[in-house]
Amino acid sequence: MKKHLFILFTCLLSSGILSAQNAHFTTSGTVEYEKKVNMYAVIQKVINKDNESWYTPAFESYKKNNPQFKVLKSKMTFGDNKTLYSPIESDDPPSNSWFSDMPLAQQINTVYTDLNTTVATTNKKVFDEQFLVKDTARKINWKITDETREIAGYTCRRANAIVMDSIYVVAFYSDEIPVSGGPESFTGLPGMILGLALPHENVTWFATKVTDTPIAETSLKIPVKGKQVNYKSLFNTLTTVMKDWGEYGKKFFKIYLL
Repeated sequence: MKKHLFILFTCLLSSGILSAQNAHFTTSGTVEYEKKVNMYAVIQKVINKDNESWYTPAFESYKKNNPQFKVLKSKMTFGDNKTLYSPIESDDPPSNSWFSDMPLAQQINTVYTDLNTTVATTNKKVFDEQFLVKDTARKINWKITDETREIAGYTCRRANAIVMDSIYVVAFYSDEIPVSGGPESFTGLPGMILGLALPHENVTWFATKVTDTPIAETSLKIPVKGKQVNYKSLFNTLTTVMKDWGEYGKKFFKIYLL
């Protein structure tokens, strides 16, 4: 009996080793993301007793002409432990509603991250001005859970975090892509983030396609346009610009700093 159990254990161990040896890990390629914004919820949050007389009619008009969820596409290119996250221009005609100018309803960041040096360079559009933010990549204190789900054909594990003191983040990463990147400025997990949600901000990013292919280093171009700043100086600039915006400004302030 003991001999049979030993043989069974040896076979299972060997099978596990062979499976690990044959496992394929993606270290370069592209990830296509779909960003979804619940515009009805985002707009509803800025309506209060002081502005409802003009916001509410505008909101009702928006709902008649626009879907609840705005969908935007982006792509991350990665290789040599470097990532380049960039928006994909939409073919849809521009909306006539100024609600579409809300920062969450746009794609304002092109982000290059060198995961070897943990330095990020971001071209960021704030209103009509372009900033080039170069600083250490945001350090996120992730808490990894046992929850899993499949995204774009990859098994992903859930992790949670709080960023900027109050923004709750849910991420799903795959260690089958052993690159600590992710959409926008979200990094730092032991695998590529293929799903990301800011539940209280009513926005998600989910991968729709992963392509495993060699990436030439020349295709990972560092952004160069914009007024050069670091994170602290951008924070100070936005603080000054939005100091008289009241509650309205507070709702958008952190979005511009994500």
